[in-house]
Amino acid sequence: MSDAPRGTLVLAGTPLGNPADASPRLAGLLASADLVVAEDTRRLRRLLADLGVERTGPVLAYYEDVERARLPRLLEVLATGGTVALVTDAGMPSVSDPGYRAARAALDAGHRVTALPGPSAVTTALAVSGLPCDRFCFEGFLPRRAAERRARLGEVADEPRTLVWFEAPHRLAASLADLAEALGADRPAAVCRELSKTYEEVRRDGLARLAAWAAADEVRGEITIVVAGAPAGGPADAVDAAGLAARVAGLEAQGVPRKEAIALVARATGTPKRSVFDAVVAAKERSG
Repeated sequence: MSDAPRGTLVLAGTPLGNPADASPRLAGLLASADLVVAEDTRRLRRLLADLGVERTGPVLAYYEDVERARLPRLLEVLATGGTVALVTDAGMPSVSDPGYRAARAALDAGHRVTALPGPSAVTTALAVSGLPCDRFCFEGFLPRRAAERRARLGEVADEPRTLVWFEAPHRLAASLADLAEALGADRPAAVCRELSKTYEEVRRDGLARLAAWAAADEVRGEITIVVAGAPAGGPADAVDAAGLAARVAGLEAQGVPRKEAIALVARATGTPKRSVFDAVVAAKERSG
């Protein structure tokens, strides 16, 4: 056993928007930690002010582009037996935010990694969506490029668990339209905006109607999309023509020839190959 000091990395959850959601334990950690690393130091300063916390120790910016470069500083503090608090802009670190690399590096160096539980946009959106929450699948952010996004959606067309994504407001309408095409126009969903904040809004409807709403309105703020899983009754019942086409597109994006992709989708869904082919042709005509 090594006699070297064992430090502690604390992955600390921060409020999604309302500082009153912060716990006394979070305030104490931010005041006392030997080092606080934050995704955005300006947001951290605002949170400290809201909590009435005076931070006298060092603060280090720690966002995606500098994660690797800042790890030695974190490990240096941990190597002295110190405590490092890691916070992101909102919610729990590591959930589509910085945190994983630091946790892995700290564990590999023999240090303790723990969490200070706090809010999460994923579980909060699930709770208010009105959709089943007993089994769910978090997919992070949807791909920015339309072709990649459609391919990804084709891969989850038959997923029976409730699906959760984060999305940027300027891509919301396009992503909802692609979701409607891949998963079905009437698939129940919820768009959760600005959770816990002054202008919180939750829209619950079928995907096509949500896409129309997003296209007509200038939606702003932090967005979480929750979509019902594929309905029971077997794959053939769960996938409509648009879903069949999206699955073929997903396989093609992975390098599978179209003819082979059609055959694979037909076999997986119990759908005649001709029907899958017709769905692909119809989707191509719709896309122009």
